Amino acid sequence: MEAFYTTLSSPASTSVLNFQGSELPRRKLCKKSSHTILASPTLPKPFLQIYGRPQTLLYRSTRLSSGAHRVTISAEAGRQNWDFGRFVKTLFFFNGFPSPAKFFDFLVEKLSDPSPSEVVNTMGTSDIVLVAGATGGVGRRVVDILRKKGIPVRVLVRNEEKARRMLGSDVDLVIGDITKDSTLIPEYFKGVKKVINAASVIVGPKEGDTPDRAKYSQGIKFFEPEIKGDSPEKVEYIGMRNLIKAVKDNLGLRREKLLFGFEGNNYRQLPWGALDDVVMGGVSESTFQIDPSGGENGGPTGIFKGVVSTANNGGFTSIRTKIRVPFSSLRPVFRARTVSDAPPFDPSIVVSLQLMFSKFEYDGKLNETFVEGPFELPVSSIHAYIIKDPITPRFVHVSSAGVTRPERPGLDLSKQPPAVRLNKELDYILTFKLKGEDLLRESGIPYVIVRPCALTEEPAGADLIFDQGDNITGKISREEIALMCVAALDSPYACDKTFEVKSVIPFSEPFTVDPANPPPEKDYDVYFKNLKEGITGKEALQQNPVSV
Repeated sequence: MEAFYTTLSSPASTSVLNFQGSELPRRKLCKKSSHTILASPTLPKPFLQIYGRPQTLLYRSTRLSSGAHRVTISAEAGRQNWDFGRFVKTLFFFNGFPSPAKFFDFLVEKLSDPSPSEVVNTMGTSDIVLVAGATGGVGRRVVDILRKKGIPVRVLVRNEEKARRMLGSDVDLVIGDITKDSTLIPEYFKGVKKVINAASVIVGPKEGDTPDRAKYSQGIKFFEPEIKGDSPEKVEYIGMRNLIKAVKDNLGLRREKLLFGFEGNNYRQLPWGALDDVVMGGVSESTFQIDPSGGENGGPTGIFKGVVSTANNGGFTSIRTKIRVPFSSLRPVFRARTVSDAPPFDPSIVVSLQLMFSKFEYDGKLNETFVEGPFELPVSSIHAYIIKDPITPRFVHVSSAGVTRPERPGLDLSKQPPAVRLNKELDYILTFKLKGEDLLRESGIPYVIVRPCALTEEPAGADLIFDQGDNITGKISREEIALMCVAALDSPYACDKTFEVKSVIPFSEPFTVDPANPPPEKDYDVYFKNLKEGITGKEALQQNPVSV
């Protein structure tokens, strides 16, 4: 049962950190902050016990000098002996064995008091759009459109020389191959907030093309095709899996993600380490244990417990993980002081999660309800998820019409495009495109999947037909698809939808545009609004197909 949760708001989005455990009486905390911790009444036993009294909890984000940020939950005496051994153990857990040089640096850090603004100046976000498959027919047009709009863009390519020749020497470029997980280095994706994936397996004529690629421009309807280079399984399925893995933490999830705890048959453990006031001479002490039957339903739960003391000017206990935990926004606080002029938070630099019980609140104030002594905080699970209002796609994927048709019962293949008829001969190209789509749909990333019919080199501007259920055939301009992908990034109407699209112009008629009288720019939201979530065409695999 959910006991309390914390919410952090910014103009663009809200991050929610969910803690589950036993319940305590309803209270609204952090009254002067926009960030609240709420609790629901039911059980008389308080969630946080300190001598039997419910205590105020404080949520805050603190920027550490190491570049990390910590998320904390917070709640005067004489001198006592300080435990140097526990101090060394703390340093060893979080920083490795403390060499003399590291120990000296640590002391300098603790003794110095840089201004909060100096510490948080490294925070920020550039909201880069990553384009995969940037040298392909759709991809290079996407890059051009983004740059003309002034949107920061980074391209992921295999061939640097080819990419710079096509896209310009000043393009923000990283070299990687989505079919090889080891080449997708985390640093490549720093600052990336959205992705347009136009990467695709290469299909070309068996007998080769002309110097001006006339056959390529005509499409595979006009030549006998074969796979060139990596197989559809590697590009469309394994490549999608690797790309999602590489960018997932940066983009954020629409659904909640279990970070710690027990959820049905799932269990996720975190390597918790105590970070108490021993680091500043205090004697408070805490630990984190798993109680097999301490949960509200008699199941397992984690217990953050210990003894807090203000002796030796101390007064806090905490436990922290050593893992990466993604959030889209956090409120910047440095040494219990709010940083009002901090730039936007960059979630890519979050490296750990911390729970803290402290005598301190915000901005020099003390926790009025703080009491020294033993305490326990049961935590059965912790979730994190991204909520953005309105939610827009973080991952735009260019797939293909026809991906559900090769196995559709009763379908007349003679009336279908070549890729459907030749799916097996082309190493199951559409089968693996569909498997790749499913990986994206299951990832939790807000997405949109665009399924163009046969792609052409014609200009954009023709009237369009949008459809769902994977039934239509026809053609559409690569330029049109590129414009559509960029527009989808900012459209809440496109989010979590899969659709097919074609031009109203038949194959037998070329489409041209008068440069002196170009067609007006399209408002793609007009089309996106009429689309529905959950329709993929797979619904027809077990029933009679719709006539085309």
